[in-house]
Amino acid sequence: MLVALSIRNIVLIDQLDLTLGAGLTVLTGETGAGKSIMLDALGLALGARGDGSLVRTGAAQGQVTAQFELAPDHQAVRHLRENDIDCDGDLLVRRVQSADGRTRAFVNDQPVSVQMLKSIAGSLVEIHGQHDDRALLDPDSHLSLIDAFGKLGSQVSAVEAAYTTWQAAEKALRQHQAMLDRALREKDYIEHSVSELAQADPQEGEEESLSALRTLMMSAEKISEDLQEAEGALSGDGATEARLNAALRKLERSGQNAAGRLDAATDAMERVLVEMAEAKLAVAAAINDIEYDPGALEKAEERLFALRALARKHNVTVDGLVGLRNAMEAQLSALDSDETVLTTLKSAATAAREAFVARAGALSEKRVKAASQLDQRVMQELAPLKLEKAKFETLIERLDDNASGPKGFDRAEFRIAANPGMPAGPLMKVASGGELARFMLALKVVLAERGSAPSLIFDEIDTGVGGAVAEAIGVRLDRLSHTLQVLAVTHSPQVAARAFSHFLISKAAGDSKTDDLVFTRIETLDEETRREEIARMLSGATITDEARAAADKLIGTAV
Repeated sequence: MLVALSIRNIVLIDQLDLTLGAGLTVLTGETGAGKSIMLDALGLALGARGDGSLVRTGAAQGQVTAQFELAPDHQAVRHLRENDIDCDGDLLVRRVQSADGRTRAFVNDQPVSVQMLKSIAGSLVEIHGQHDDRALLDPDSHLSLIDAFGKLGSQVSAVEAAYTTWQAAEKALRQHQAMLDRALREKDYIEHSVSELAQADPQEGEEESLSALRTLMMSAEKISEDLQEAEGALSGDGATEARLNAALRKLERSGQNAAGRLDAATDAMERVLVEMAEAKLAVAAAINDIEYDPGALEKAEERLFALRALARKHNVTVDGLVGLRNAMEAQLSALDSDETVLTTLKSAATAAREAFVARAGALSEKRVKAASQLDQRVMQELAPLKLEKAKFETLIERLDDNASGPKGFDRAEFRIAANPGMPAGPLMKVASGGELARFMLALKVVLAERGSAPSLIFDEIDTGVGGAVAEAIGVRLDRLSHTLQVLAVTHSPQVAARAFSHFLISKAAGDSKTDDLVFTRIETLDEETRREEIARMLSGATITDEARAAADKLIGTAV
């Protein structure tokens, strides 16, 4: 609930600190004293549109701070934690309004956007008045209010899950259908490309081997001449090899008497002869292997250029042609299986839709029953509020499939006929200001326990009524305050007499020596001053003993 409100330099309020408790709290005072300014200030703290004109004359900025105590699992606490804002149940919201129109917002002293304030405001406080335009008047919220009244949360969650499953199945179907359509449009091209690639039959690493062969063939003639010359040098007339063999034999003979001193020379000579023999064989083999063939060069170049042209056509590397061929062949072979998959996905989407429709239909039936019970309960509240001739009804319409959503296929709207014989219409368009406020109160009394913010504020909903109607309003506000925190700005002594806490709002002039501005002041009333204020509300400027006696009677009756 709202436990404290602090206002600085907002319109007529220079400095105001208000501590609030549970139960029914009323704010009274003369017209224009500043009661509604407090509500405007609270609205500013909760994300209402800022305006530089709200700043008190002469001040550079105004500020409103609201403190709430909430359960750890409260919706606002969960929302803040999801947005990485620390909140253990104590929530402090602050809005700074500059005279130049700029505003800043804070939650638990952490800067936030105004949108963040708005996202949590509805779960903290509900403000109802003659010109209220919040949840109870917004048809978009009526369906959720009926669900809350009928305790249909688990059924709504089941419908949301079924809708999510249906949409996921439809998405999978659309994606597969799109892929299949693209494949079918490209089928002729793919078949032609596969045939072309199959005919070319590219191999992994073929470009590198062809490039190497082409380079070799282009140099083969010169290489062959060099090899022939090397072979001649190694062979000659055989004299060099004969002399080396003769020298080796002499070293071997002499080595027998040299006590090993010629072994190294003998080994080296043997290696020379062996290396010469291996060199001759290697040169001969190279001559046979590297034979210049103009036809082989032309063939290698044609193959290499053909593969590169094919790679450019498909925007891949030559080595990538192998993978491209495999992928395209897989696409063709997958077309048949894709048709099977498509059939399966269609069946899944149909089944998911049928499951959603079944759950949504069952929920719709329960909503109709809950709406009927809600209508009866609201009608019971209208007579004491002098709306006995009015009729309240909830219209539930079935939307078409295209308009279905996570909440099902229903649309709900609260409608009233203020007078007999008149057709029922939207709340805002049919009821007058006073009637609308009383309709709001009746609705809130019925809905409070099952779908309400923890703090309710009623702004002069008793305007223009008195006697039994004012008494009925007071009774209902008191009833609401047993489970919720209720604040009421009122001119009715019948409402004020039922308050647990009573604040008097008044205007006072500033110190004439330093300040000629008017200030709004607030006073917490004790038992005696509260009696005097209720007596004033009954009699006017002159408080008589009769008015005090009547005030005592009202207070006594309310206890």
